[in-house]
Amino acid sequence: MRSNVQWKLCWENELQLSDHVELTDFFRRTYGPTGAFNAKPFEGSQSWAGARPELRAIAYDSSGVAAHMGLLRRFIKVDGVDLLVAELGLYGVRPDLEGLGIAHSIHVMLPTLQEFQVPFAFGTVRNQLRKHIERFGRHGLVTVMSGISVRSTLPHARVDLPPTRVEDPLVIVLPVSRPLSDWPAAKMIDRNGPEL
Repeated sequence: MRSNVQWKLCWENELQLSDHVELTDFFRRTYGPTGAFNAKPFEGSQSWAGARPELRAIAYDSSGVAAHMGLLRRFIKVDGVDLLVAELGLYGVRPDLEGLGIAHSIHVMLPTLQEFQVPFAFGTVRNQLRKHIERFGRHGLVTVMSGISVRSTLPHARVDLPPTRVEDPLVIVLPVSRPLSDWPAAKMIDRNGPEL
């Protein structure tokens, strides 16, 4: 069945309303089983949860959207040092295709990351995905780091919540045009925007 999956890179301004609706449904069905709160941002035709991606890798099969990964270039501060990254996030695989793997989506994105000439790709995942991510990291493509706090803004300013939140997720770094040794040692990463 996996041989029938076709990956497509789409710039955000290339997506039609029908694409957003299909992706919204995909994210509700993919993120919903992990908790109703995780599916909540995907209402109506909103196919993003925090920051809106600029580029998406979308896998399709005969049943529709099979997997997704978003990309957004941004500057983050790593212990106060400005660093250009391509943030990878908004990752999901349809439950019936578990095992399609994050590796497939990163391999689809890799030529684009190299074309962008960003020094690193960066992302965060919940600690509950530690085994999955570390298994993927054993292949040497990415490095998984823990013990780093990440400060992000909320996607929407609210009067009942502080404008930022600090979390301690797993941090994923993929060297693109610079070696991993150039990634600054850090205890705090400031996204200076909402999570992708």
